[in-house]
Amino acid sequence: MDDFGINEMQEMQKNLQDRDQWALFCPEKGKNQLLWMVGEIGEVVDTVKKHGGEKADADPLLRKELVEELADVLMYYSDILLCYGLSVFGASVV
Repeated sequence: MDDFGINEMQEMQKNLQDRDQWALFCPEKGKNQLLWMVGEIGEVVDTVKKHGGEKADADPLLRKELVEELADVLMYYSDILLCYGLSVFGASVV
């Protein structure tokens, strides 16, 4: 399976928004998404803090949890970029 990058994630999120599946991307939504992302980052930190980085990487169940939480962080990050009209590289998106 190929890597699923942030550019592909942003394209998917834009398509969902265009079909009225999600709320419109705007700065107000960006603020809310930022708060949700911080919560998800906290969950990543909790996992690593509680079990240690080595165990979180080596233990299959902890690694799965870590990957899922990091995917949530990435999703919110992508949403925030879209809400402010930015690409991964900081350029404006049309």
